[in-house]
Amino acid sequence: MEPSDPPFLTFYKKLFDNIPSSKGNDVEALHEANECDDQFEHELPLIDLSRLNQDGFRSEECKREIAEAAQQWGFFQVVNHGVSSEILENMRCEQVKAFKKPFQEKVNGIHEFDFLAGNYRWGTPSATCLRQLAWSEAFHVPLTHISTMGGDTSFSTTIKQYTKIVSNLAEKLAEILAEKLGQKPGFFKENCVPSTCYIRMSRYPFCPISPQVFGLVPHTDSDFLTILHQDHVGGLELLRNGKWIAVNPKQGTLLVMIGDLFQAWSNDVYKSVEHRVVANKHFERNSIAYFLCPSYETVIESCGGSSTYRRFSFGEFREQVQDDVKRFGHKVGLPRFFL
Repeated sequence: MEPSDPPFLTFYKKLFDNIPSSKGNDVEALHEANECDDQFEHELPLIDLSRLNQDGFRSEECKREIAEAAQQWGFFQVVNHGVSSEILENMRCEQVKAFKKPFQEKVNGIHEFDFLAGNYRWGTPSATCLRQLAWSEAFHVPLTHISTMGGDTSFSTTIKQYTKIVSNLAEKLAEILAEKLGQKPGFFKENCVPSTCYIRMSRYPFCPISPQVFGLVPHTDSDFLTILHQDHVGGLELLRNGKWIAVNPKQGTLLVMIGDLFQAWSNDVYKSVEHRVVANKHFERNSIAYFLCPSYETVIESCGGSSTYRRFSFGEFREQVQDDVKRFGHKVGLPRFFL
């Protein structure tokens, strides 16, 4: 039977062959980088969104907590978000089925799931050392693709249900954050379009050489905000005050992460936080993320006060990120756009 896992060890053989001679360099640095401090995990904001539908005081209190979490953490958990446990579980099951397909079928496109060849990604093609390698695979699916999926399959039905709810949730949260900045909330409805917003289903296979590689290398998200659902395995960590903090899974919660575009648009009021996924030696991990992105032509311009960043389009930002990854092996991000 054809294997389903990507051929990490053979494709990146040169990187792994260098492990014995890397003492004091890649491997040692990764061990240090992988150290995590759990003591702050319990402080990660947890916000009950059901209050948005209650009386004026409770609704405003909830909005204030959302804005404060975006300012102080850039990363928060939400409950009573509108995605039922049934849909979350159905989505997880469909995702597991997709990733169990043979590797070559995933590369070429899975007809059963209406996936094209370009939807599938794995590893890090530009990696030149272990620190740049991501031990993971993913299906990257734009909303326009999801809306045109044919047939009445369990996968198409489930992903359409999930996407409709989380896309509305993302827009609602973005509007609240804009409102708290004194800005018109209509910006996101006008500029965040289905062709650039997307779902990314990710799988992190168990890694026999963990912790010498990351499941996903440290990075910030190149969007306005991300809504993530992770399974029970864990491994997601965020950087706060120079320390990595474990974001332990909590049943029924979704995670909201502020992206680079919101940090620039808010003129550094809201924080885009660096995060990563640590590889696991014994268990695989699954997650699904929704990315709220504007059209490539949308201009990002800081609001309020003296701007930290120059004006730039989302297309320009993406091109700069891609160029930096090719040249340096990692994303530079917002510092490229400082005035």
